[in-house]
Amino acid sequence: MLLAIDIGNTNMEFGIFDGDTLTSKFRLVTNRNTTADEVGLSTMQFFSIHGYNPKDVEDVIITSVVPQVMYSISHAMRKYLKKDPLIVGENLEIPIENRYDNPREVGADRLVNSYAAFRKYSGPLIVVDFGTATTFDVVSKDGAYLGGLIYPGIKISMDALFQNTAKLPRVELVKPARVIGKNTVDSMQAGAIYGYTGAVANILSEINRELGQAPAVIATGGLASMIGGQGDLFQTVDSSLTLEGLRMIYEHNRLACGK
Repeated sequence: MLLAIDIGNTNMEFGIFDGDTLTSKFRLVTNRNTTADEVGLSTMQFFSIHGYNPKDVEDVIITSVVPQVMYSISHAMRKYLKKDPLIVGENLEIPIENRYDNPREVGADRLVNSYAAFRKYSGPLIVVDFGTATTFDVVSKDGAYLGGLIYPGIKISMDALFQNTAKLPRVELVKPARVIGKNTVDSMQAGAIYGYTGAVANILSEINRELGQAPAVIATGGLASMIGGQGDLFQTVDSSLTLEGLRMIYEHNRLACGK
Protein backbone atom coordinates (compact mmCIF):
# COMPACT_ATOMS: atom_id res chain seq x y z
CA MET A 1 0.00 0.00 0.00
CA LEU A 2 1.27 3.47 -0.93
CA LEU A 3 0.28 6.71 0.79
CA ALA A 4 0.56 9.71 -1.57
CA ILE A 5 0.32 13.24 -0.17
CA ASP A 6 -0.21 16.42 -2.19
CA ILE A 7 0.40 19.52 -0.05
CA GLY A 8 -1.13 22.64 -1.58
CA ASN A 9 -1.52 26.16 -0.25
CA THR A 10 -5.13 25.59 0.80
CA ASN A 11 -5.52 21.83 1.30
CA MET A 12 -3.45 18.71 1.82
CA GLU A 13 -4.80 15.69 -0.05
CA PHE A 14 -3.93 12.16 1.07
CA GLY A 15 -4.45 9.22 -1.30
CA ILE A 16 -4.16 5.52 -0.51
CA PHE A 17 -3.14 3.22 -3.37
CA ASP A 18 -3.45 -0.54 -3.48
CA GLY A 19 -1.27 -1.29 -6.49
CA ASP A 20 -2.49 0.97 -9.31
CA THR A 21 -5.88 1.59 -7.68
CA LEU A 22 -6.66 4.71 -5.67
CA THR A 23 -8.86 3.16 -2.98
CA SER A 24 -9.50 6.19 -0.75
CA LYS A 25 -8.54 9.80 -0.29
CA PHE A 26 -9.10 12.52 2.28
CA ARG A 27 -8.22 16.18 2.79
CA LEU A 28 -6.92 18.31 5.60
CA VAL A 29 -6.68 22.09 5.65
CA THR A 30 -3.12 23.29 5.08
CA ASN A 31 -2.21 24.94 8.37
CA ARG A 32 1.35 26.24 8.48
CA ASN A 33 1.29 25.89 12.28
CA THR A 34 0.09 22.28 12.29
CA THR A 35 1.95 19.77 14.42
CA ALA A 36 3.15 16.29 13.56
CA ASP A 37 0.72 14.85 16.10
CA GLU A 38 -2.26 16.62 14.54
CA VAL A 39 -1.43 15.23 11.10
CA GLY A 40 -0.48 11.81 12.42
CA LEU A 41 -3.60 11.38 14.54
CA SER A 42 -5.89 12.53 11.69
CA THR A 43 -4.23 10.01 9.39
CA MET A 44 -4.53 7.19 11.91
CA GLN A 45 -8.19 8.05 12.54
CA PHE A 46 -8.91 7.86 8.80
CA PHE A 47 -7.14 4.52 8.59
CA SER A 48 -9.15 3.18 11.52
CA ILE A 49 -12.52 4.34 10.17
CA HIS A 50 -11.88 2.81 6.74
CA GLY A 51 -10.30 -0.42 7.96
CA TYR A 52 -6.72 0.17 6.80
CA ASN A 53 -3.80 -1.31 8.71
CA PRO A 54 -1.00 1.27 9.04
CA LYS A 55 1.52 -1.59 8.90
CA ASP A 56 0.44 -2.27 5.30
CA VAL A 57 1.86 1.08 4.15
CA GLU A 58 5.02 0.26 2.21
CA ASP A 59 6.02 3.84 1.40
CA VAL A 60 4.93 7.47 1.64
CA ILE A 61 5.47 9.91 -1.23
CA ILE A 62 4.95 13.67 -0.92
CA THR A 63 4.82 16.67 -3.23
CA SER A 64 4.56 20.09 -1.61
CA VAL A 65 4.44 23.80 -2.44
CA VAL A 66 4.42 24.76 1.26
CA PRO A 67 7.89 24.32 2.80
CA GLN A 68 6.67 25.51 6.22
CA VAL A 69 4.68 22.32 6.88
CA MET A 70 7.16 19.79 5.58
CA TYR A 71 8.86 19.13 8.91
CA SER A 72 5.54 18.36 10.61
CA ILE A 73 4.28 16.14 7.78
CA SER A 74 7.54 14.23 7.46
CA HIS A 75 7.84 13.79 11.22
CA ALA A 76 4.23 12.56 11.39
CA MET A 77 4.95 9.87 8.81
CA ARG A 78 8.04 8.73 10.69
CA LYS A 79 6.34 8.74 14.09
CA TYR A 80 2.98 7.17 13.18
CA LEU A 81 3.70 5.07 10.07
CA LYS A 82 7.40 4.36 10.71
CA LYS A 83 8.21 5.53 7.17
CA ASP A 84 10.81 8.02 5.98
CA PRO A 85 8.86 9.82 3.24
CA LEU A 86 10.01 10.14 -0.35
CA ILE A 87 9.80 13.80 -1.36
CA VAL A 88 9.39 14.72 -5.03
CA GLY A 89 12.12 17.08 -6.17
CA GLU A 90 14.32 16.35 -3.15
CA ASN A 91 15.08 12.65 -2.82
CA LEU A 92 12.89 11.51 -5.71
CA GLU A 93 13.37 12.26 -9.40
CA ILE A 94 10.55 13.58 -11.61
CA PRO A 95 11.12 11.79 -14.95
CA ILE A 96 10.22 14.65 -17.28
CA GLU A 97 12.37 16.92 -19.45
CA ASN A 98 12.01 20.42 -18.02
CA ARG A 99 12.52 23.26 -20.53
CA TYR A 100 11.85 26.13 -18.13
CA ASP A 101 14.56 28.84 -18.19
CA ASN A 102 15.35 27.95 -14.57
CA PRO A 103 14.01 24.42 -14.03
CA ARG A 104 14.16 24.79 -10.23
CA GLU A 105 11.50 27.54 -10.34
CA VAL A 106 8.72 25.20 -11.44
CA GLY A 107 6.52 23.91 -8.63
CA ALA A 108 6.87 20.15 -8.17
CA ASP A 109 3.09 19.74 -8.33
CA ARG A 110 3.03 21.25 -11.84
CA LEU A 111 5.64 18.77 -13.05
CA VAL A 112 3.83 15.89 -11.36
CA ASN A 113 0.60 16.88 -13.13
CA SER A 114 2.36 17.24 -16.47
CA TYR A 115 4.05 13.87 -16.17
CA ALA A 116 0.84 12.13 -15.12
CA ALA A 117 -1.23 13.75 -17.88
CA PHE A 118 1.29 12.75 -20.55
CA ARG A 119 1.42 9.18 -19.25
CA LYS A 120 -2.36 8.91 -19.20
CA TYR A 121 -3.38 10.90 -22.28
CA SER A 122 -0.18 11.39 -24.40
CA GLY A 123 0.86 14.75 -25.86
CA PRO A 124 0.73 17.48 -26.83
CA LEU A 125 -1.54 18.72 -24.07
CA ILE A 126 -2.31 21.51 -21.63
CA VAL A 127 -2.95 20.81 -17.95
CA VAL A 128 -5.14 23.34 -16.12
CA ASP A 129 -5.08 22.98 -12.33
CA PHE A 130 -7.70 24.94 -10.39
CA GLY A 131 -6.12 25.42 -6.98
CA THR A 132 -5.31 28.43 -4.83
CA ALA A 133 -3.77 29.69 -8.06
CA THR A 134 -4.87 28.38 -11.45
CA THR A 135 -1.92 27.04 -13.40
CA PHE A 136 -1.68 26.24 -17.10
CA ASP A 137 1.12 23.83 -18.05
CA VAL A 138 2.06 22.83 -21.59
CA VAL A 139 3.53 19.44 -22.50
CA SER A 140 5.00 18.68 -25.91
CA LYS A 141 4.23 15.76 -28.19
CA ASP A 142 7.31 13.95 -26.87
CA GLY A 143 6.46 14.57 -23.21
CA ALA A 144 8.69 17.57 -22.40
CA TYR A 145 7.51 20.29 -20.04
CA LEU A 146 7.49 23.49 -22.10
CA GLY A 147 6.31 26.00 -19.50
CA GLY A 148 3.04 27.68 -18.73
CA LEU A 149 1.43 30.46 -16.76
CA ILE A 150 -0.02 31.22 -13.33
CA TYR A 151 -3.32 33.04 -12.85
CA PRO A 152 -5.01 34.10 -9.57
CA GLY A 153 -7.45 31.46 -8.38
CA ILE A 154 -11.17 32.18 -8.46
CA LYS A 155 -11.51 31.92 -4.68
CA ILE A 156 -8.68 34.42 -4.18
CA SER A 157 -10.42 36.77 -6.59
CA MET A 158 -13.73 36.50 -4.75
CA ASP A 159 -12.07 36.92 -1.36
CA ALA A 160 -10.40 40.11 -2.60
CA LEU A 161 -13.76 41.44 -3.82
CA PHE A 162 -15.38 40.74 -0.43
CA GLN A 163 -12.49 42.18 1.59
CA ASN A 164 -12.09 45.36 -0.43
CA THR A 165 -15.70 46.44 -0.85
CA ALA A 166 -18.00 47.85 1.82
CA LYS A 167 -21.32 46.28 0.87
CA LEU A 168 -20.63 43.13 -1.14
CA PRO A 169 -21.12 39.88 0.84
CA ARG A 170 -19.07 36.70 0.75
CA VAL A 171 -20.93 34.32 -1.57
CA GLU A 172 -20.85 30.63 -2.33
CA LEU A 173 -19.17 29.72 -5.59
CA VAL A 174 -21.95 28.09 -7.58
CA LYS A 175 -22.94 28.54 -11.21
CA PRO A 176 -26.06 30.76 -11.42
CA ALA A 177 -28.96 30.02 -13.74
CA ARG A 178 -28.41 33.15 -15.84
CA VAL A 179 -25.68 35.61 -16.73
CA ILE A 180 -27.79 38.68 -15.92
CA GLY A 181 -28.18 38.56 -12.16
CA LYS A 182 -31.41 39.80 -10.53
CA ASN A 183 -29.87 40.27 -7.08
CA THR A 184 -26.45 40.93 -5.57
CA VAL A 185 -25.58 37.30 -4.86
CA ASP A 186 -26.57 36.12 -8.36
CA SER A 187 -24.70 39.04 -9.91
CA MET A 188 -21.51 38.22 -8.02
CA GLN A 189 -21.78 34.52 -8.83
CA ALA A 190 -22.36 35.28 -12.51
CA GLY A 191 -19.39 37.62 -12.62
CA ALA A 192 -17.16 35.08 -10.90
CA ILE A 193 -18.12 31.98 -12.88
CA TYR A 194 -18.74 33.41 -16.35
CA GLY A 195 -15.95 35.95 -16.06
CA TYR A 196 -13.46 33.32 -14.94
CA THR A 197 -14.62 30.91 -17.65
CA GLY A 198 -14.00 33.63 -20.22
CA ALA A 199 -10.51 34.26 -18.86
CA VAL A 200 -9.66 30.54 -18.99
CA ALA A 201 -11.01 30.27 -22.55
CA ASN A 202 -8.95 33.26 -23.66
CA ILE A 203 -5.76 31.98 -22.05
CA LEU A 204 -6.22 28.60 -23.76
CA SER A 205 -6.83 30.37 -27.08
CA GLU A 206 -3.62 32.39 -26.70
CA ILE A 207 -1.62 29.26 -25.84
CA ASN A 208 -3.03 27.54 -28.93
CA ARG A 209 -2.15 30.54 -31.07
CA GLU A 210 1.44 30.56 -29.79
CA LEU A 211 1.80 26.81 -30.28
CA GLY A 212 0.18 26.87 -33.72
CA GLN A 213 -2.11 23.99 -32.72
CA ALA A 214 -4.88 23.09 -30.28
CA PRO A 215 -3.66 20.37 -27.88
CA ALA A 216 -5.97 18.37 -25.65
CA VAL A 217 -6.77 20.16 -22.39
CA ILE A 218 -6.79 18.17 -19.15
CA ALA A 219 -8.31 19.89 -16.13
CA THR A 220 -7.89 19.04 -12.48
CA GLY A 221 -8.75 20.68 -9.18
CA GLY A 222 -12.05 21.15 -7.40
CA LEU A 223 -13.57 23.83 -9.64
CA ALA A 224 -12.70 22.29 -13.00
CA SER A 225 -16.19 20.95 -13.69
CA MET A 226 -17.84 24.24 -12.77
CA ILE A 227 -15.58 26.40 -14.92
CA GLY A 228 -15.22 24.41 -18.11
CA GLY A 229 -16.68 20.98 -17.83
CA GLN A 230 -15.70 17.93 -19.81
CA GLY A 231 -16.41 18.33 -23.52
CA ASP A 232 -16.60 22.13 -23.34
CA LEU A 233 -13.27 23.82 -22.62
CA PHE A 234 -11.66 20.57 -21.46
CA GLN A 235 -11.38 17.15 -23.05
CA THR A 236 -11.09 15.50 -19.64
CA VAL A 237 -11.59 16.47 -16.01
CA ASP A 238 -9.29 14.33 -13.86
CA SER A 239 -9.71 15.15 -10.18
CA SER A 240 -7.04 12.68 -8.99
CA LEU A 241 -4.32 13.64 -11.47
CA THR A 242 -1.72 14.77 -8.91
CA LEU A 243 -2.14 11.72 -6.69
CA GLU A 244 -1.95 9.45 -9.76
CA GLY A 245 1.20 11.26 -10.82
CA LEU A 246 2.79 10.62 -7.44
CA ARG A 247 2.07 6.91 -7.78
CA MET A 248 3.54 6.87 -11.31
CA ILE A 249 6.69 8.67 -10.17
CA TYR A 250 7.05 6.26 -7.26
CA GLU A 251 6.75 3.25 -9.59
CA HIS A 252 9.20 4.77 -12.08
CA ASN A 253 11.82 5.28 -9.40
CA ARG A 254 11.27 1.77 -8.01
CA LEU A 255 11.86 0.29 -11.46
CA ALA A 256 14.89 2.52 -11.99
CA CYS A 257 16.34 1.13 -8.75
CA GLY A 258 15.51 -2.43 -9.76
CA LYS A 259 12.95 -2.94 -6.98
